[in-house]
Amino acid sequence: PLFEAAVKAACADCEILYSNADQDAAKQQQQAEAALTQGAKVLVLDAVDGKSAQTIVANAKGQGVKVIAYDRFVAGSDYYVSFDNKKVGELQGTGLVDALKAAGKTSGDIVMINGSPTDANAADFKAGAHSVLDKSGFTIKAEYDTPDWSPDKAQTWMESQLSAVKSGLVGVYAANDGTAGGAIAALKGGGVDPLPPVTGQDAELAAIQRVISGDQALTIYKAIKPEAEDAAKNAVALAGGGAVTSSTDKDGVPSTLLEPVVVTKDNIMDTIVADGFYKVTDICTGEFAAACTAAGIK
Repeated sequence: PLFEAAVKAACADCEILYSNADQDAAKQQQQAEAALTQGAKVLVLDAVDGKSAQTIVANAKGQGVKVIAYDRFVAGSDYYVSFDNKKVGELQGTGLVDALKAAGKTSGDIVMINGSPTDANAADFKAGAHSVLDKSGFTIKAEYDTPDWSPDKAQTWMESQLSAVKSGLVGVYAANDGTAGGAIAALKGGGVDPLPPVTGQDAELAAIQRVISGDQALTIYKAIKPEAEDAAKNAVALAGGGAVTSSTDKDGVPSTLLEPVVVTKDNIMDTIVADGFYKVTDICTGEFAAACTAAGIK
């Protein structure tokens, strides 16, 4: 809705063809081909899989159609808008170390549950996190690249590691909220109590509730509105034969990288609630009401 509203504000005559691939790369390929057949001038592509989506970009370019890579980088695109993904990883790593130090820990084992091995963004999150954790004084005991960002696969892997890492485990780096949820389920199922600090990303509602209850240390909030509005502005420019407005470059693609924000129990009101991303009533449902009150979220 934010993207569509911004396009209509800039170009009342522009038609928007919307498709949702439901995390299915093959389905997204078909949807892109259908959009090209229908005469799309610009594809705004939130790729399911950054590598396979290069075929979509090549097909579009072969027909003279511009491609904006939205949120997930795809090589060869005409423009890329997202958040500074290495910064995301740095913030996650720093937040994990800060949470550990606040708990009086200065050494111990960390496990890393990264994103999909086929996702360029996941590689950036991982690199950013390593830049902090590798010199933190904590030991990265085990590491996993999660196929398809699957929470179930993250949970299964975490379960498989418990016997080896349980005694010395002090923290879990999880690249997003889905993998964090899987890791936390594994830790709880394995009787780990108290839970170690666990990171996340995306500010999913379930993750915000885990942050409030203390099951998750932090998440990363990436405000949708400025990202959608930037994509819309540049899509309209490209559709009209104009140039994009960018602030940087990623692998030869003009880019705009927005600033991510760490969300902890202490700043939920000042970030996601203040932005209208969630209402307090969305967050503070029955079982979380007492934790919300204790955290001053009302």
